[in-house]
Amino acid sequence: MKTKRLFVFALVALIAVAGVFAGGASESASDTYKVGFIGPLTGDNANYGIRCSNAAKLAVSEINAAGGINGKMVELISEDSEGTVDKALAGYEKLAYMDNVCAIIGPVFTSPALAVAQRACEDGIVMITPSATHKDITNIGDYVFRTVPSDALQSEVAAYYFYEVLGYRNIATLYAMNDYSQGLATGLKDYFTALGGNIVAEETCMVGDKDFRTQLTKIKSLNPEAIYIPNYTVEMAQILEQASQLGITTPFLSGDGFSDPEIYKLAGDFTNGVIYIGPAQAEASTKLADFTAAYSKAYNGDAPDSFATNSYDAMYILAAAIERVGSADREAIKNEVAATKDFEGANGTINFAPNGDLVASQGVYEVVDQNPVYEGSFQVQNGHIVQVG
Repeated sequence: MKTKRLFVFALVALIAVAGVFAGGASESASDTYKVGFIGPLTGDNANYGIRCSNAAKLAVSEINAAGGINGKMVELISEDSEGTVDKALAGYEKLAYMDNVCAIIGPVFTSPALAVAQRACEDGIVMITPSATHKDITNIGDYVFRTVPSDALQSEVAAYYFYEVLGYRNIATLYAMNDYSQGLATGLKDYFTALGGNIVAEETCMVGDKDFRTQLTKIKSLNPEAIYIPNYTVEMAQILEQASQLGITTPFLSGDGFSDPEIYKLAGDFTNGVIYIGPAQAEASTKLADFTAAYSKAYNGDAPDSFATNSYDAMYILAAAIERVGSADREAIKNEVAATKDFEGANGTINFAPNGDLVASQGVYEVVDQNPVYEGSFQVQNGHIVQVG
């Protein structure tokens, strides 16, 4: 990797020198503001990245149709991470050193976001992830923000709801060994056991696994009151189907990954009864209705999920920050993003905490007839979970 980075730096330097001697325009004289996007656009879980990318593209098309930013057009350059750290870092290097973007939306998944956040802070490029929830991401540095609630909040709300509202005392977990799933499972365990609950089984798998019967059989033998599966869509769909085949009638619980509409196409009736924690339902507004309608029209009737809405808002937050700065100065853009206050997005009013986290509530949903029914929203107030919606 070090050799690769040295090569990239050398190549960029040569291009810059060539530009100077050829009378090429500097970045500040560019006629566009370049913004990068990193997410999975191919692979089993590409649906997450495609929707986020599409939402950012829609925002850019609207911004440009309205005259751009200070008279300049916005150019969105998307890189396919395929959901892996290596591909995300390769995409980052292209965006940062070759395309010379002024900001990045993404990465979409947690492990790539953790890796790219480190590099973005080193290079001074603001990144806003619409979907990576691991609690440590925004602690990496001042250039990292997110328009999705963190795992810490999600885990605390999940533990409270499962223990206090649903009355569960013994839960099993089945999660993938990646930063996202493991972070949620660990967070739930910490908060749930602190309340007095017990995790009776902790079974694991790998992203891409297709057979979960061994883990499910072990869990079934322990007779838990519920099974928590905070994974990506494809794995969750297979777990639910195979659980049914094994005669498991234990209720299933999940995290915000379950908010992806693709789960209903893959798992159908097996989704019924699942209770999951996800972003709080945005209040009905003209902005949300307009975004949903425009997205559906632009992308052949597809409906945006919560992460797509987060990506759309992230692009508009960046556009507002760039407009206030009046240039592509990366540090100044970071400062303006941090100063964002009461931004009215499709997902409602947006503010960032000092560490770059979204100031947010978490929603609880129960799937009925393959449709998520909203049970309410919760947040931490004075050290306690309270229902606020």
